[in-house]
Amino acid sequence: MKIGCIVMAAGNARRFGSNKLDARVEGKTLLRRALEAVPAACFDRVAVVTQYPRGMDLAREMGFLPVENSRPDLGLSHTIALGMAHMQDMDGVMFQVSDQPLLRRDSVERLVEAFRRHPDRLAALAHDGVRGNPCLFPASLFPELTALEGDHGGSAVIRRHPDLLLLVEAPPQELTDVDTPQALEVLTGEKCR
Repeated sequence: MKIGCIVMAAGNARRFGSNKLDARVEGKTLLRRALEAVPAACFDRVAVVTQYPRGMDLAREMGFLPVENSRPDLGLSHTIALGMAHMQDMDGVMFQVSDQPLLRRDSVERLVEAFRRHPDRLAALAHDGVRGNPCLFPASLFPELTALEGDHGGSAVIRRHPDLLLLVEAPPQELTDVDTPQALEVLTGEKCR
């Protein structure tokens, strides 16, 4: 079974006030922390879709495929389409956001293992029955992912297939994403730098 991973790192982060992927937690940028949470050995290909030159460089440094998104204004669906263009030969693709600074590699590994046991399902990390990210989609849903438009992401596809959803429990702090410097400080206890 071939599984791919798309790290979504192209957003403008308007609510953060600056490029939040450059914000640091324990001396590492959010983007580096996101890429370090990817268990590369679990995936046949990891694509990092980003508008930022530093993101492209970091993807290369870590042995991942950098995919430039020069039009982030086209919304989340454009980021998904750019990543999916490199994943059509996969049996499943995991989408990981870049603003979950406490996401752990072993949680991602458990998600991939659950999908390998149930390759027809749509697997997602969750806490107490509430779905979070990352999410891993079977190839049967690739056409729906590539047909998304505007600022719609994988959640739109998930809502159409609740019967396929397989939740994998994870601690709530790992699933928490940060949209503002204040949210980052509350989650990590560190001032945004």
